[in-house]
Amino acid sequence: MQSPGDVDYERSGHGYSTHRRADPRIASLIQSALGPARVVLNVGAGAGSYEPQDRYVIAIEPSATMRRQRPAWLPPAIDARAEQLPLDDQSVDASMVTLSVHQWHDRAAGLRELLRVTRGPIVIMTFEGEALDRFWIAHYAPDMIEHERRRYPPIPELARLLSPPGRRATVRTVPIPADCTDGFTEAYFARPERFLEPGVTTAQSVWTFVPPESLERFRARLAGDLASGAWDAQFGDHRRMATFDGALRLVVSELVPAGTIASEPSTSSLDDPGAAHHLS
Repeated sequence: MQSPGDVDYERSGHGYSTHRRADPRIASLIQSALGPARVVLNVGAGAGSYEPQDRYVIAIEPSATMRRQRPAWLPPAIDARAEQLPLDDQSVDASMVTLSVHQWHDRAAGLRELLRVTRGPIVIMTFEGEALDRFWIAHYAPDMIEHERRRYPPIPELARLLSPPGRRATVRTVPIPADCTDGFTEAYFARPERFLEPGVTTAQSVWTFVPPESLERFRARLAGDLASGAWDAQFGDHRRMATFDGALRLVVSELVPAGTIASEPSTSSLDDPGAAHHLS
């Protein structure tokens, strides 16, 4: 059976446990955002990346292929979907979603479910579609970037839906380390040669949306520019960057303390690295 969402992970989800390993620096940001929560819901848990091991985790994952890739020390994932969580109201301390919110069939319904079952922080890591062209790969595979941009939810909409009365959503840019261990596309901003290795692009779902010949053209052009020095002449400064402020975002919905007067949305731009944007 095909998995829900825009990618069939039953067919293309193999190898994620090898190439999509949680980066500890990004994981620390998620852990911090979860606060002191002891019971954590992980929706779209996949192979278990970024899942905290020092808390009680309820993992939700509709793809059998992804569930089978979860290591033995993690709890088995429940076969369910974000739009219909098999949990009681306000039954978990916090919820997390990492790089899977764009897979939901009904985003608004899934977010309502998170708000229904969560009594504390809701932490969502995703990409901002409008910032994807910051990455040099847009120069080599513009059709891939265009497909990717259409997949991700508008960040202001996501923050608005996570800011019902009594809650406030904050959005921050997540700096991507040059040696990031999580193999999403921007993780290789300083290591372009990695895109030529077997298995790297198969663990990046976006390539399933472009024809195979587009991927081959990308690889051939990149390989040629790396061999000739053209890539380094134009983008070589990326090799010297410790982190890259690209499209990766952390959206955190938290309860507004009792007695707090709701503030107007912040004018901080999401395009400013590290800037926070509040909706309340």
